[in-house]
Amino acid sequence: MAALLGRRCCGAAAVALWRAQRRQRSTFDVAVVGAGIVGLAAARQLVLRHPALGFAVLEKERQLAHHQSGHNSGVIHSGIYYTPGSLKAKLCVQGAALCYEYCDRKGIPYKQCGKLIVAVEQDEIPRLKALYERGLQNNVRGLKLIGAKEIQAKEPFCRGLMALDSPYTGIVDYRQVAQSYAEDFQEAGGTILTDFEVTDMEMAKESSSGSEDGLQYPVVVRSSKGEEIYCRHIVTCAGLYSDRLSEISGCSPEPRIVPFRGDYLVLKPEKCYMVKGNIYPVPNPRFPFLGFHFTPRMDGSVWLGPNAVLAFKREGYKLFDFSATDFLDAVLYRGPSGVRAQALDSDGNLVDDFVFDGGTGDLGSRILHVRNAPSPAATSSLAIAEMIADEVKQRFEL
Repeated sequence: MAALLGRRCCGAAAVALWRAQRRQRSTFDVAVVGAGIVGLAAARQLVLRHPALGFAVLEKERQLAHHQSGHNSGVIHSGIYYTPGSLKAKLCVQGAALCYEYCDRKGIPYKQCGKLIVAVEQDEIPRLKALYERGLQNNVRGLKLIGAKEIQAKEPFCRGLMALDSPYTGIVDYRQVAQSYAEDFQEAGGTILTDFEVTDMEMAKESSSGSEDGLQYPVVVRSSKGEEIYCRHIVTCAGLYSDRLSEISGCSPEPRIVPFRGDYLVLKPEKCYMVKGNIYPVPNPRFPFLGFHFTPRMDGSVWLGPNAVLAFKREGYKLFDFSATDFLDAVLYRGPSGVRAQALDSDGNLVDDFVFDGGTGDLGSRILHVRNAPSPAATSSLAIAEMIADEVKQRFEL
């Protein structure tokens, strides 16, 4: 049954079963808000570590991994680019190894097609060599610098002066990975509540400090439809809405989320043979998250891109998607121009690493917010989940 729910979460039968499950049990030790790949990985890790406790995942959509987790490039990153010692670097390298291991164990198809970062101008070569040194510091496996002939041997239609060869870079369908996490979570006893948009969190009135006995599940979480669940603790993995959920809970609104949309072109099917693996340019230090690259997909297609344009809606995957609230949040907040911004601090600076925080007081002390989980969060999801589970155990003394 758990596998059925994971694969057919948007079907009428599955929705009816979940609704029945809600009525049967509305109290949980920990509620995880957000059924993207990070939220599902975290929930899976928590229930595996604490099988005697009750866990729920709350998702506002009827489908799992419906937003960023289902709209990414599908690349299993190796960890080359990230600052040595940063969480990004550590979690990416660990996460990639765990991702391959998990896919092998679950029979999830992937392709370890590799990646070339190609220098086409002389002034790019020093930056390429610096990337190579950074990758070595990050313990990325198999890295080597190759020349023009080796480039052409690996990618016959690619030309360059020098390239950084990353053979352990791969591709996978992360939506399928996320669905598998959900199945693991449910099989271990976890509950997934879809169509549950969290709009309010507060301490139950009976659990005030003046109460002698209080409640075992003192936190009330309400949906936009007026549904309620009770829990002891909350973990939010809300992606594009992480700042708003933090505000709802009375915690800090920063870092703010400013959405940028990345558009891809698709190579004509008859031309896909020209690209064997991932082909990237040497990053421009002025635009560290930009660079028009070639990305093969599990379905055999090849994506070209992305660009980065301000999105007028946080879930604005189409050109004319618009939300007045999201647009005003973006344009009235100070931020850098021309940079793909996942999160910005109060001075408008890009927050580049993962951010985890909580709050104070009765409610805030019971919440852990995953505030910023930028790329490579999908690659790193299992490693991030272990870190979240460690943090939950320490903060909430599970």
